[in-house]
Amino acid sequence: MTTSDRARPRKPRADGERRRASILREAASLATVTGLDGLTIGGLAAATGMSKSGLYAHFGSKEELQLATVAQARRVFDAEVFGPASAAQPGVPRLVALCEAFFAHVEGGTFPGGCFFVGAALEMGTRPGPVRDSIAAFQDELGAVMATAVAAAVERGELSQDEDPQVLAFELNALLVGADAAFVLRGDPAVLEVARAVVRRRLTSPD
Repeated sequence: MTTSDRARPRKPRADGERRRASILREAASLATVTGLDGLTIGGLAAATGMSKSGLYAHFGSKEELQLATVAQARRVFDAEVFGPASAAQPGVPRLVALCEAFFAHVEGGTFPGGCFFVGAALEMGTRPGPVRDSIAAFQDELGAVMATAVAAAVERGELSQDEDPQVLAFELNALLVGADAAFVLRGDPAVLEVARAVVRRRLTSPD
């Protein structure tokens, strides 16, 4: 080994990164059932088969674990929802793709308690701090993505010129939240089919 080799910083081991991602994926799953506040090092240790000391080596505090879990859930949402939506054409096709990807994300059982961010927003909304802020930042971005797509649809003539991007983005977000809650409660894919029909009807220009 040369002097330059010894001086070069070691890259994190790929298996260690995969292990951390696996732990956080389990943490996100647990959080959709127990809530972020119910997510503990001890509970996660039991779910993953790791020791508490081993987990403390990854996460020094409950808040650090919560923030890392939110970040992991965001990566999953990016891959399963934002990613497919961004591949669609701007305007109505992108709005439809985003909603459809969300419904598939929920119906596919990515997390046992439905969309991570729906539950987290309801749970943490009245609890100021970094965890709440990270969830609020996600919600703001989701609203912005929707509003931008609505504005593009109006500009392209796919929706009425009277359509307010912020209002329609709010409506669609509310529809996603309602569909998620109904599916988690009933486990019936038919509720998602109803939601899909509402999306198609709402995004059809009367012209």
